[in-house]
Amino acid sequence: MSSHISNVRPEPDQVIKDIAAYVGQTIDSEEAYRTARYCLIDTLGCGMLALRYPECTKLLGPIVPGTVVPNGAKVPGTSYQLDPVTAAFNIGAMIRWLDYNDTWLAAEWGHPSDNLGGILAVADYVSRKNVAEGKAPLLMRDVLTAMIQAHEIQGVIALENSFNRVGLDHVLLVKVASAAVVTKLLGGTEEQIMNAVSNAWIDGQSLRTYRHAPNTGSRKSWAAGDATSRAVRLAMMSLKSEMGYPSALTARTWGFYDVLFKGNEFKFQRPYRSYVMENVLFKLSFPAEFHAQTAVECAIQLHPDVKERLDDIDHIVITTHESAIRIIDKKGPLYNPADRDHCLQYMTAIGLIFGELTADHYEDSTAEDPRIDALREKMTVVENPQYSKDYLDPEKRSIANAIQVVFRDGSKTDNVAVEYPIGHRRRRAEGIPVLEKKFKSNLATRFPAKQVADILELCDNQERLEATAVQVFVDKFFI
Repeated sequence: MSSHISNVRPEPDQVIKDIAAYVGQTIDSEEAYRTARYCLIDTLGCGMLALRYPECTKLLGPIVPGTVVPNGAKVPGTSYQLDPVTAAFNIGAMIRWLDYNDTWLAAEWGHPSDNLGGILAVADYVSRKNVAEGKAPLLMRDVLTAMIQAHEIQGVIALENSFNRVGLDHVLLVKVASAAVVTKLLGGTEEQIMNAVSNAWIDGQSLRTYRHAPNTGSRKSWAAGDATSRAVRLAMMSLKSEMGYPSALTARTWGFYDVLFKGNEFKFQRPYRSYVMENVLFKLSFPAEFHAQTAVECAIQLHPDVKERLDDIDHIVITTHESAIRIIDKKGPLYNPADRDHCLQYMTAIGLIFGELTADHYEDSTAEDPRIDALREKMTVVENPQYSKDYLDPEKRSIANAIQVVFRDGSKTDNVAVEYPIGHRRRRAEGIPVLEKKFKSNLATRFPAKQVADILELCDNQERLEATAVQVFVDKFFI
């Protein structure tokens, strides 16, 4: 007896409906908008700094050299004006290149400001197109709203659902979040938002291969740009009435859950509001994979005590949390900068030896220093179960590390521990001045002093920034 499969289309999956409904809501958190402004400037500053590195800039520009796009989106820090899909890739790759933009840590981790690639490209494109047609441009308030919502979608899904445990990379959440908010920026309806989001879920998803030994490589620096640009492409197709797929997640056998999530449905800890932006983590003092941020702080504190005694060190104990052990506890040779900035021992060694950590420390010229690998060989990494528990506690969200150095004569340093990095919400008052200094410094690597001053004056005023037309803002970053 045959078993017929129903061809009756179901209602859209609740996860997809909830995302689309949320994007249509207003955000009423002043803290979220204030934090989004800081996130905007920090993220763009990271992109400006990345333009110093040829490995990044070789990937930028139009796909076909010489392509001209009337009313196209401009790429900050460059002279490129591109179609919004390509511009989203350019901006996204710049933002993520140095692993220096914001971070979200939970069951899944990621960098929600990666979504700015698609958000800014689309907002700029829509604004220039509107002005050319005699319509009103979008405002930077719209950009901040989209940032808050993209952060929230990516971060809330990440709270209880680990994609890395099934081998998938967190950039798939960038694609989903970007698809939702840029469809809205393009003027899409709730149905069109659902169509774009459903296509994002059933798209091919990135494996984490390029983030882990023995394949760690530079794709991890452009993967988010790829994801947010793909989201723009899906959104623009949706605006042309391209259909969606209502049970993209739940379809038996063929849906995301069965194919890629071991048959498990997503779990949710909280509804979409503005929690993620308010609690996002900033990388302020150094470009280090976030699970190592507090370890580097510890190492820099210990630098004065060990810098003259490096040859006398017997062993070093790094006490950390489970997630750090799973992804950045790495022994053996390190082949490239992407390999090094995902090695807990390498980053700790740099802090102990030099008392600082910059993007240049990941380059070959520094990595050739024999003292680094000598210290790495002396390091033992152990888990503190309480650190692992506090890492997942929604009221704490700590990222704790501790370091102790033991010398051959039996003497040892204090066991220096840091629970919350300077970019944590609990250290906002301490961190914001550092963020602003970082932004100014990053701008100075790209622009003359007068242009830097003009950008800083605008970005320092919340009300004025929010009321600025998007294309006017982006033009300030154009070369």
